[in-house]
Amino acid sequence: MLKPAILQFGTGRFLLAHVDLFVSEALASGRAAGGILVVQSTASPASAARTAALATGARYPVRIRGMEGGQAIDRTVWCKAVVGAVQAERGWAHVREAILSDVQVIVSNTADQGYRLDPADGPALLQDRSQVPRSYPAKLLVLLHERWLRLPQAPLSLLPCELVERNGDTLRTIVCTLAREWRLPASFVHWLGDHCVWANTLVDRIVSEPIEPVGAVAEPYALWAVQRWPGLVLPCEHPAIVLTDELEKHERLKLFLLNGGHTFLAACWRRNGLATDLTVAQAMSDAALRGELEALWAEEIVPVFAALGERGAAESYLVALRERLQNPFLAHHVADIAQNHSHKTRRRLAPIVALAEQQGLALAQPRLRAALAEGGE
Repeated sequence: MLKPAILQFGTGRFLLAHVDLFVSEALASGRAAGGILVVQSTASPASAARTAALATGARYPVRIRGMEGGQAIDRTVWCKAVVGAVQAERGWAHVREAILSDVQVIVSNTADQGYRLDPADGPALLQDRSQVPRSYPAKLLVLLHERWLRLPQAPLSLLPCELVERNGDTLRTIVCTLAREWRLPASFVHWLGDHCVWANTLVDRIVSEPIEPVGAVAEPYALWAVQRWPGLVLPCEHPAIVLTDELEKHERLKLFLLNGGHTFLAACWRRNGLATDLTVAQAMSDAALRGELEALWAEEIVPVFAALGERGAAESYLVALRERLQNPFLAHHVADIAQNHSHKTRRRLAPIVALAEQQGLALAQPRLRAALAEGGE
């Protein structure tokens, strides 16, 4: 039986169609570290249903739909990398046992608030194995402390997939700071920072719909850019995984062009009171919306890349991006993108304006500034 070498926090459809699918495909050629044990951290009914389905160890479908090189793609791939799933509140003892077994990699996608701490968590959690930490950083701290006590020499890499800038560095800082607040030994804090590998990563794939009870619909395009680091253990080898020394370049392309484009469309949708069921593909077929988006890219964003010596990379990314956004098969609703709009405008659009100013560019950037003003900036 396949043993879990990867501990995954998060049951959302993105991980199912990204990391988990990569591992499944790599397993077929013997290029994966092992199977995946999934941990559900939330109490949502949808997550519980997915966890129950995953717990059976049965394979689940990922339907790949879209355009690639001008050709329509519509195929179903069956993922069989998940070998177990538990709900944290009920299966915490099992999770603590797993960290002392063959686990070499921890991956996560805990959403926008995933790194937030909970004041109810404290050092007493290290003594009482029945108590479950509430926050994800506290869960990690308890598990890593157990690992340090029992398997201090075993390699362990953490590859967070949250859309947080320098997510590995950020998560490491939070967990190490929490360890100090809990007055844990300095040798443990040193082990956290220097023995464990906290990789900064960037994920890029549109996963638009769930398949019930477990599965997802995703586009053909997929990228997982991972910062190169000594001692890093990857969950698998896969063509979509790119090891890089220049992660920030991948981050800019996705944040400014894809995410920025999405948020700009959401700003137009909100401003003009467009149809509630408008999809991105429909927006790309609307002459006015498409024209505004193309002008945004050409006049307000690509010049920033040019100032950095990255015009070619930006224009190449846009070629693939246009095909992705025009995908007629994905029901990617602009209303979904518009959720948490104020936060997204600050996160995705403000850095473009700031970088243009840092580079001394005389760009008016009226569309970006208007979207920021409307978004509460």
